Amino acid sequence: MFDDTVYQFSAPLLNAPPTTPGSTAPSISLDEFRGRVLLIVNTASKCGFTPQYTGLEMLYRAYKGRGFQVLGFPCNQFGAQEAGTEEEIGAFCQKNYGVTFPMFAKIEVNGPGAHPLFRFLTEKKPGILGVFGAGNIRWNFTKFLINRQGAVISRHSPSTDPKSLAPAIESLLDNR
Repeated sequence: MFDDTVYQFSAPLLNAPPTTPGSTAPSISLDEFRGRVLLIVNTASKCGFTPQYTGLEMLYRAYKGRGFQVLGFPCNQFGAQEAGTEEEIGAFCQKNYGVTFPMFAKIEVNGPGAHPLFRFLTEKKPGILGVFGAGNIRWNFTKFLINRQGAVISRHSPSTDPKSLAPAIESLLDNR
C-alpha cells in the first residue's frame, strides 16, 4: 500500500560519517520522527532569510519537549546561497545561530534532481502559484508544517516569520 506521509522518505544527515571508507553517508528515515509535529524547511547560509535560523531554533527549543521537530534541508538552487561544504554549513549554523535541530545533507528541491521528499511536499501543497509554477519551491526558507500522522498540513513562504507559526504548531501538538 502506498504511504501518503513524509515517513516514506529518508535523507542523509549533515556531517553523518560514512559507514565504510569511500561510501556515502547513511540515510536516516523520516519514520524516526513518527508521531511528532514537523516543520520541514529548505535552508541556505547566505540568504536574506538566513536569520530565520534564530526563529526556527527558538520554536524547536520551545516545543521539542511536546513532540515538535524542525528539519533543515540546505539547498544551493537559489542564487548559489548555499555553496559551502557540509562541514562549512554545519559549522556556520552552529556558530552563528546555535542550531541544534537536525540538518540534512545538501539537496535540490526543484527540477529533475529534486529530492523525493520535496517533490512530495510540493505535490501535496503546491503553494499559491502552484497552478502556474507547478508547485516549485520559489526560494530558500519555504516551510512545510506536518502533523503527527505525517500529513502535510500547510506550506509557508520564505517571508513567513517562524514565530508566527507558533499557534498552528501548538494546535497540532494539542491534537493527538
